[in-house]
Amino acid sequence: MDIISIVLIVVVVLVVIGVAAAAIGIYNRFFSLKNSAEATVGQVKVAMKKRLDMIEQLLGAVKSYATFEKETLTGVTEMRARIGSAGPGDLNDLERESRSVLGRLLAVAENYPDLKTSQTVQNLMGAIQGVEDEIARHRYTYNNIAQQYNTMTDTIPSNLIAGVMGFKKLEYLEFGEEIERVPTIAF
Repeated sequence: MDIISIVLIVVVVLVVIGVAAAAIGIYNRFFSLKNSAEATVGQVKVAMKKRLDMIEQLLGAVKSYATFEKETLTGVTEMRARIGSAGPGDLNDLERESRSVLGRLLAVAENYPDLKTSQTVQNLMGAIQGVEDEIARHRYTYNNIAQQYNTMTDTIPSNLIAGVMGFKKLEYLEFGEEIERVPTIAF
């Protein structure tokens, strides 16, 4: 075996090692982003559950001033149960539903001046505003992670790894246009 053959073998081995290292790096990046996305969706779920808990408490406060539909309380309880197993698409639906309930609650509160000045209601409204901000932050973080992951599934060379490994694009959290309008909770 001559020196040229040895150099050629060493070069081929180094190229193979380099390609393998790059592939492993890309693979690990996919899983890092996937795990970050799952953790962020978990944070969104916690915040949405917190919001539904506060809506339930607000329902209790409003109930003493007005007869509010029993279906609303049942609906809030059902939404809380669905959050645990919800994926991004399901969270979009739950977001729409919970905002609808909150809007109806705010309309009821507007009709009762004593209720608007209640310290309990004021505290709950402030807490709900904080949770709204928290959900928006987590949604923004998740969508940024999903964008990075999805870009990797579309661009060379990471799309080759994605195709071989069967990685699919992540769904964005798109709560619809109503998310852009934070509910008015000040009296």
